[in-house]
Amino acid sequence: PKMLFFDEPTSALDPELTGEILKVIRQLAAIKMTMVIVTHEMGFARDVADRVIFMDGGYIIEEGNPHDVISNPKEERTKQFLARFSDQGTDID
Repeated sequence: PKMLFFDEPTSALDPELTGEILKVIRQLAAIKMTMVIVTHEMGFARDVADRVIFMDGGYIIEEGNPHDVISNPKEERTKQFLARFSDQGTDID
């Protein structure tokens, strides 16, 4: 295929299976497969994506380079969302 779509590919998986799925997606990224991935795995998105889009209520709120959007968001809604990961002790780095 020329493009693959993934909708929360790691949702409700145990950590071992999550790691396997992320490994396969990294392999696909390494061979330059075009993928559209809906995910809450922020660290993974930053490592693998060429571009990220943050959406809320069906609208694009912010988009750009993964490092910029995740590490230094411009929009307040994006900041609020990412702050939840810090509040929950989830590492997005």
